[in-house]
Formats: sequence, structure tokens, C-alpha cells
Amino acid sequence: MATPVKKTRRTAERILDVTLALFNRFGEPNVSTTLISAELNISTGNLYYHYPAKDLLVDRLFDRYEASLNALLKAADDVHDVEDAWLFFHMLFELIWQYRFLYRDLNDLLSKNRRIETHFQYVLKEKTRAVQRVLAGLGQGNAVRLSAPEAESVATAMVVVSTYWLSYEYVRDPRHALEPENAGAALLRGASHVLSLLAPYFEPAQKQHLLGLAQAYSKTPSPAASPPRRATSTAAGASNRVAQ
Repeated sequence: MATPVKKTRRTAERILDVTLALFNRFGEPNVSTTLISAELNISTGNLYYHYPAKDLLVDRLFDRYEASLNALLKAADDVHDVEDAWLFFHMLFELIWQYRFLYRDLNDLLSKNRRIETHFQYVLKEKTRAVQRVLAGLGQGNAVRLSAPEAESVATAMVVVSTYWLSYEYVRDPRHALEPENAGAALLRGASHVLSLLAPYFEPAQKQHLLGLAQAYSKTPSPAASPPRRATSTAAGASNRVAQ
């Protein structure tokens, strides 16, 4: 008796997976339910059975993103030095890249989807709180020296960069920037952009270590490549949170 329910659930998840791939590739405004149905080789009626409106697909994908983001942001409490910070932001950018259609078409989505509008404000607040915890952990680990006003200003700037990083990447190369083969270089630039905002506040040894990490990552073939030294444990912990 449970088989139809399981099959329905698998179909619903498959629809979301294919929709995400299409949204990421072409942009949400350019993907119709007809295209999604054709890609899945199902009827439009079958698609509407699971998701009666395109906005519902967007909402469910955003739910996925938000759940993964909330899990990942918990790793902010484990950041105590530049290596921890590098892994944290690199994984944040990996998640943003995974749901890049949200950021690629952010203004359009905000203007026409009330739920995205309200929930993205929550996302910004949670990102800001997480970055503030990162800065506090770096301060406690004697990796940076920041006054309270400086920390507030830098945290806001880091959230701004992480939010509009993909827009910058897209403007640099509209035809190729968001293609999967460019993920590695884009993620590297994103993490470097954000952490460069902390460069004036890093202790000299930590600043030098940041340069070493950037060089090490620039030589890896993809964002999934093995991170340097003990960063593996930090990444594994955060990955487990996301997986849950």
C-alpha cells in the first residue's frame, strides 16, 4: 500500500532536481513548465499534479536551499582561524552555486514572489549573524583584531559581497560565467573576495596563511578537491550538517 506514496515522492523530488538544473542553466524566467515536462519526459498534467504552479517549484527549491543554509551556518561557531574561515566561506559559496538561479535572478524573483521576498530578508539576517560569529571566533582565536564597530561594518560588507558575488561573475562573462565547468574558479574568487575584506585586520601570520590557501586552492581541479591540511575536518563537519 505504501508503494504509490513512495513513487509519488520520488517523482516529486525528481521534478525538483531537473527544475533546479534547468533554472541554473537558463535562468528561472526563461524556463517554462512545458520545458520542464519535456526534459522529464512526462505530461504537463503530471507535472501539475505534483506542482500546480511554477511558483510552487521555486518555493520548494528555496525551501531546500534555506534548510541547507541554516545547517551550514551552524559551522560559523567552529571558525577560529583563517583556515576555518576559508573553508566556511568556500562551502557557503558552494551552496550558493548549487542554487545559483536564486542569485542570478534575485531581483526578478523578489519582485514577483512574496514568499521569496520575505524569506530572503531572513536569509540575509541569518548570514549576517553567522558572519558576526565568524568574526568573534577569529577574534577569540587571536587571528584578527577588530573593534565592535569595525566588526559590524565588515560583517555587513562580507554579506553584501557573498550575496552579489554571482552577479559580478555573470557581468564579467555573461555567456560562460555560470556554466558548471567554471565553478572551481568562481568559488575561489568568491572566497578570496570575502576574506580580502578581513586582510587589514588579520595578524601577519594569518594573513600569510590566507595567501597560501588561495594559492593551494587555485591549483585544485574543482571545488570538490581535497582541502589543504587540517581543513578537512572542518569541512567534513560542516558537510555533515548540510547533509542532514
